[in-house]
Amino acid sequence: MSDAEDWKPGQDTQAVATARQLGQDPDKIHCPAWGVIGNLGDSICYAGVPAKVEAIQAELGRRVVDADLPVRVIAPNFAGGISDGQRNGTPQMRYSLIGRETTNDGVCLHLEGSDVRGVIAVVACDKPPVGTLAAILERNVPAVIMSDGSIRPGIDSRTGERIDIISCFQAAAEPAAERRRVALEASPGHGSCGGMFTYNTMQSFIATCGMEPLHMVGPASEDPRRVEEFPAQLVDALQLLAERRIRPRDIVTPAAMRNATLVAIAMGGSTNVVLHAPELARAAGVDYWRDVITQEEFNRMSRMLPVLVNARPFGRYSMVDIDAKGGLPVIVRELLAAGLLDGTCMTCTGETLAEQVARLRPVAPDGDVIHPLSAPFKPTGGLRLLRGNLAPDGGAVIKLAGVEGGMDNGRFVGRARVFDSEQALIEALATTPEEFQDRHMVVIRYEGPRGAPGMPEMLDPTSRITALCRRRGITIALMTDARFSGGSVGLVVGHISPEAALGGPIALIEDGDAIVVDTNRDTLECTELNDTATAAARRARWQADADRHGGTHPLVRPADTRLLRRMRAGALPPLQGGGLSGAVPG
Repeated sequence: MSDAEDWKPGQDTQAVATARQLGQDPDKIHCPAWGVIGNLGDSICYAGVPAKVEAIQAELGRRVVDADLPVRVIAPNFAGGISDGQRNGTPQMRYSLIGRETTNDGVCLHLEGSDVRGVIAVVACDKPPVGTLAAILERNVPAVIMSDGSIRPGIDSRTGERIDIISCFQAAAEPAAERRRVALEASPGHGSCGGMFTYNTMQSFIATCGMEPLHMVGPASEDPRRVEEFPAQLVDALQLLAERRIRPRDIVTPAAMRNATLVAIAMGGSTNVVLHAPELARAAGVDYWRDVITQEEFNRMSRMLPVLVNARPFGRYSMVDIDAKGGLPVIVRELLAAGLLDGTCMTCTGETLAEQVARLRPVAPDGDVIHPLSAPFKPTGGLRLLRGNLAPDGGAVIKLAGVEGGMDNGRFVGRARVFDSEQALIEALATTPEEFQDRHMVVIRYEGPRGAPGMPEMLDPTSRITALCRRRGITIALMTDARFSGGSVGLVVGHISPEAALGGPIALIEDGDAIVVDTNRDTLECTELNDTATAAARRARWQADADRHGGTHPLVRPADTRLLRRMRAGALPPLQGGGLSGAVPG
């Protein structure tokens, strides 16, 4: 109860009114504040979040009263981003990664400005979960996360096959009636994208890191457990963390992040994990590529670790199918049993990772949806980092689990077709698809963190190229200084840095250049740029064009809004997370 001397009517009268509104004891307004937060946005991904937040808020309120906890409950708060699915291929997609940063801003504003001392977060879609956790790590008070859950796949009325948002993007060249039918059938209900795309990659990462109970990743957004069972478990976890004074940075350690990285590789996860993991590490006070894993070690583990899940976009199933076969705990136990993970890492349940898995008692891999290490779905891990004269510091990322052909003994040689924007490529694919030939290496540039700005996903063009290649039985590769959706498949290389807008080598490629991707040596090279005189002449022309345009190359599009200008001025390179933390002094 409040001491009479603590009362300051000017500050306290609104707190009293809020406590009454929430059914809480006004005499607890000077106790530490606990709260529930959620992600919201213009997408079906977020539609289930308010119900979960409401259920957790009710459970938290009951617990504070029933157990007479020395805590005051404050009203829920929401921060979020845009709809990645609806905005792919449009200028608005530049705001997707920016949404990770503004979610961090919004959650930071709430946690710091309202002096929140304990938090439960419900997260959805791709970027807001990462921004939410980054802000939580920066605040570093007891916290636990729950994913809102995936959408269930749709059913194609003609074939009976399961379809999803990726099926829709790959149908972009179909007749109008077919495009409409697929769009109407592919997304029943609500929830975030259901395959092993970025959402489920990062939820699996966050849970393996220890910030989300492992069994809460897999169930669909519409699963009743998310409002009937999980709220009490989340409040239990928050109580325990507060009692034991376990904070997020005690959980998200270098060892925990290494565990999460290896799980992402073994699940064939999205290339975005190598963008988001360094940002989460930064927020935890860790240097990802020094303290967690080096690029060389990342590639070594990717060669050693197989892919264990038969999941979309490179396989057949969705996260709800993985959940039906035991979910993430099955995969984590498989890797723990092989000695590949550190089971001593602390988690948000108050147990070590090994203890949490043992309590959950996951079943053995079924061999179809989830495969054992002894008989994996794919023999090597899903991701690889490349370096070479196009990526001198490394960090160019390829998702080998999604490659559908074109490699000759781990090597691809193609001829460059250069596009100075995503929209230019989309127009060419829509109007002159016959001009794209086998062994073309499509180059999309000036779409990086500062160039776009915002480093948009290339799901629209990669999906069109995938459909074109499947129809014609050819291989068209793609490389970019932008990034990919977790739903992209094909021979695609992203995160190339330095980016074109900063005069990186990708800006010097010309049509017809030979581009070599070698996954035996983990290299990405432009043969012509190995000639010193050629490289110097091209660089001089690029710099002269930039100088005549006030220092910014004329192919760099204007940044005409506050957020775009902020991203252009301060975005970090992809290897450092591609975000705005570098723009903040200190």
